[in-house]
Amino acid sequence: MSESSSRSPESERRGEGAATAASALAVTINGERRVVDSGTTVTELLVQLGLGDRRVAVERNREVVPRAEHASTTLSDGDTLEVVGFVGGG
Repeated sequence: MSESSSRSPESERRGEGAATAASALAVTINGERRVVDSGTTVTELLVQLGLGDRRVAVERNREVVPRAEHASTTLSDGDTLEVVGFVGGG
């Protein structure tokens, strides 16, 4: 059985299994488990989530990650992230 056939379509849509076992990190984003490549930064994760150009607040392990630190903050195995988008209104 090939590796790709052992993953469900849902897993592939979420990106699970995309990283190789040696370079994979398991993180939780807004309560959903995802697998990302080792070395992924907060900025790269936001791009993967389709949020790269949006104003969002990111909390990593219950600590806010300032926007100026998104590019230099590398994710670690087991990290829990909350990503919250801003909604404008009047």
